Amino acid sequence: MNWYMPAAYGYDPRFVSSSYAYAPTQAYAEIQGGPLAPDLQGFVVFTDVPYGTDVFVEVSGLPSSEGQQPIGPFFGFHLHDKGSCAVGDPANPFLASGEHWNPTNQPHPHHAGDLPVLLSNGGYARMNVFTNRFRAADVIGKTVVIHQNPDDYRTQPAGNSGKRLACGLIVAG
Repeated sequence: MNWYMPAAYGYDPRFVSSSYAYAPTQAYAEIQGGPLAPDLQGFVVFTDVPYGTDVFVEVSGLPSSEGQQPIGPFFGFHLHDKGSCAVGDPANPFLASGEHWNPTNQPHPHHAGDLPVLLSNGGYARMNVFTNRFRAADVIGKTVVIHQNPDDYRTQPAGNSGKRLACGLIVAG
């Protein structure tokens, strides 16, 4: 019999989402708030792992959610397709970041730029999420955007997440 023995670390390299041998790669973005949330700041790190990408985000200075029920302390968190965090109109900032990144032309919420909402804990949020929709190298040159409202995961094309509070350009790490 000819049995196949999986590689070390318990995963079969034939089924890793990259066609190349596994080599850790990273990308990151420094997030800075705009005119609607000037105290918002933080970072996102994208790390290739077996079968996909680990996305880690940590931010502080999220605006208070008081009086915004039923939305509560949730904020939209997406990848956008343009490589610009130019503020532009202070009343509606970061439009230069483009739309949700959607390289495979999928309906919302199935495109690569859709990520889970951030949960603010007194203005601070930290989240770690796994995705197999992209690798770290794929997002270099895109932007990370935090929106004033949570994604409703229904409205086309972008989930009705409201204005853009903060932006960060994704660069190679």
